[in-house]
Amino acid sequence: MELESIVASFLEETGVCKGMKTDCAHQVGDSPRRRLAMPLAVPSLRPRAIRLLLAAALLCCAGAGSLGVAANAVSTNSAPETSAIVLPPSVPDPAEPMNRALWELNQGLLTGVVAPTARVYRHIVIRPLRRGIGNFGRNLLFPGRLLNNVLEGKWTGAGDESARFLCNTIVGIGGFVDVGRGWQIPKSDADFGQTFGMWGWRPDFYLMLPLLGPSNDRDAVGLIGDTLDNPLTYFTPYSYISAGIVYNDLTDQADDYVRFVKSEFDGYSLVQYAWTFARKNQVLNFRVTGKQDLPSLETLQSVFFTFENPEFPGRGATRSAFIPGTRKRLDFTFWLQPRRAPVVYIVPGLGSHRLAETSVALAELVYKNGFSAVCLSSPFNFEFMEQASTVALPAYAPIDTRDLHVALTEIDRELTALYPSRLGRKALLGYSMGGFESLFIAATSAATEPLLIHFDRVVTINAPVSLTYGMAKLDEFYQAPLAWPESERTEKIQNTFLKVAALSRTTLRPQGNLPFDAVESKFLIGLAFRFILRDIIYSTQQRDNLGVLEHPLKDSRRGPAYHEIMQYSYQDYYNKFAVPYYRTKGIDLAAPDALEKAGDLRSRADGLRANPSIRLIVNQDDFLMPDPDLAWLRETFKTNQLTVFERGGHLGNLANPAVQRAIVSGLEDLKPLSAPPRVLVPPPKDSTAPVAVPTIP
Repeated sequence: MELESIVASFLEETGVCKGMKTDCAHQVGDSPRRRLAMPLAVPSLRPRAIRLLLAAALLCCAGAGSLGVAANAVSTNSAPETSAIVLPPSVPDPAEPMNRALWELNQGLLTGVVAPTARVYRHIVIRPLRRGIGNFGRNLLFPGRLLNNVLEGKWTGAGDESARFLCNTIVGIGGFVDVGRGWQIPKSDADFGQTFGMWGWRPDFYLMLPLLGPSNDRDAVGLIGDTLDNPLTYFTPYSYISAGIVYNDLTDQADDYVRFVKSEFDGYSLVQYAWTFARKNQVLNFRVTGKQDLPSLETLQSVFFTFENPEFPGRGATRSAFIPGTRKRLDFTFWLQPRRAPVVYIVPGLGSHRLAETSVALAELVYKNGFSAVCLSSPFNFEFMEQASTVALPAYAPIDTRDLHVALTEIDRELTALYPSRLGRKALLGYSMGGFESLFIAATSAATEPLLIHFDRVVTINAPVSLTYGMAKLDEFYQAPLAWPESERTEKIQNTFLKVAALSRTTLRPQGNLPFDAVESKFLIGLAFRFILRDIIYSTQQRDNLGVLEHPLKDSRRGPAYHEIMQYSYQDYYNKFAVPYYRTKGIDLAAPDALEKAGDLRSRADGLRANPSIRLIVNQDDFLMPDPDLAWLRETFKTNQLTVFERGGHLGNLANPAVQRAIVSGLEDLKPLSAPPRVLVPPPKDSTAPVAVPTIP
């Protein structure tokens, strides 16, 4: 049974998506590379699927962190961490400088040529017609799939592909209509790179091909065979049809790839590592042998919260605001209502970019409910650190949040100058770390900071109370595989990655039971945040090297430095980078309870109690919200200020209509009284009832 069928069948039993029947341990062939060639990007893996592959939640931050080359065994000479978490290695990249140069070339073509023309193409060619062209193109490539299924000994797959071809060609008008899908005839994609892998060829090195994107030595040779088995190759006048079909297929993904490239600190390393598992021949075991952990599984479901209209991100405008403290300009992206409306400023989670999927999805949510939306990057994101941070590295909440407050003030000043009649009352919406920072700002009185923007409403989603607790929890999650026997640890981590690679090629829906045990789900979350930390350390040390790292920071060859940085935990970042740096600024973070006081909302309790405009949305089983912290929130805020959902993990229920209604309801009274309240949130699409949410007045 082919990969997609096996995964789908497993997921039907577990309730994640529809499928047929179950097989738990099976061979994972390489994810199929389309012989029409998917230029400039990773075929079969959408940007969001790549992030899921590398750590799903990211995925918690939705857009969240990027992954570089794998870390070696953790040493103790430069970092105190003594764990033995060995990540599966990526395909070697000895030609990294050349590959990075070609990556930049490909991204330049994608952003400068493909994406702009794709918008025009989508406007002219409607979606059903584009889908039909894509179906036609896949149908044309039947001979190659048939041949490679036979060469791999997949007789069932060869039969399925033959049946699909006959049905789609005869009944589906030459393949424009995918009749086989409606008749539930499974696909069995195969190409020569995959066949070579089945025959035992293991890639020796990674390649970034001009126009064609990521590959390796095996798949590059396979492309020759893929070209030869394409029927259009032998009909010169019609060979250009292949390129046209490739372009057609790429137009619906181009904007996503552009956002991916812009929002990732190092998209190259992310794609390079993802490619290893997307094209890997490995026996994959889907069995869940250990106990599952519901909060972390729910957290992984944050991937389901995305914008509904694929054209929405591209409708935003990007400008920059001058930041006096750095004398640089910080980019921000906004969506303004055509008439005067309240403005919602959105602050993302730890290390996230303004174009991260969660930020854009929240912008769409508030925009379709009558608000204007403005997104900026996290103070821990490379864009903010380089343009708006007044310190060399973020770590001290009072300074970080004031830098954020200043940036928000300057952005508001810029927008007011440009659109004086269209900006109404102002709200601040922060999620995760952005929620913590928003509450810090909300605790600052107008009398204390009269020159900075004052918000009429502050809404936070899953904001942690204590940064020290959160930091320890993220390190703990990354160490979760220590529960496995050392001899099996790396193999189990690799199997976890392969599971996510397989899931990324299926159609998932919320409320399903993802096939991860407690160790796997926690590790994926910890890994996502660990690579956010990697980007933070590299970015800060690239601008202001404190001499902590032993390896040089070279843009063209980052592997050695990434290996070293991966050894640092969040506690190490605080002890080895933040404490020495802030001591030079006259701030002793090593003093008893220094970080606890600066990084705990309890230190701002008086200011928070005095601000009636605050609204908080939290999940009772959020792994960053221990019972004492939740109890403190209940004591500090009034009933109409605090909404508690029983389940959802950390940001895992944002796709839940009840949560979306709570977000919008927290903003509704910012509108003029003459405007009737409206909450445009779709009802649940399945029978799973959302957790009830109290009405917020």
